[in-house]
Amino acid sequence: MTSSMAEKTTKSIIGKAFFFRTITYHIVGIVVRKAKEFGPGILQLKDASWVADSGRFMQAIKDGTLSEVEPVGDWYINIQSCTDFGPWKHPLPKEQK
Repeated sequence: MTSSMAEKTTKSIIGKAFFFRTITYHIVGIVVRKAKEFGPGILQLKDASWVADSGRFMQAIKDGTLSEVEPVGDWYINIQSCTDFGPWKHPLPKEQK
């Protein structure tokens, strides 16, 4: 992917909620901006939650049902450590579960 394609992709996800699967953990949140001051590929999330256990993955994505989750508020992720991500079409978790 060229840098201009990456920039267009980043702009298209701003303001939207996503479920991210990184190399070592999962997190949901709304992408606020690309946080260039922390380095290339860093995204700022708001209303983020660490997903310790998604439970059955289909139910998590289809229904928004998560088995174990810890809200963390504002958070930063390195998009280069993401294995994949997809739209989160449900209310973001507000309570620890």
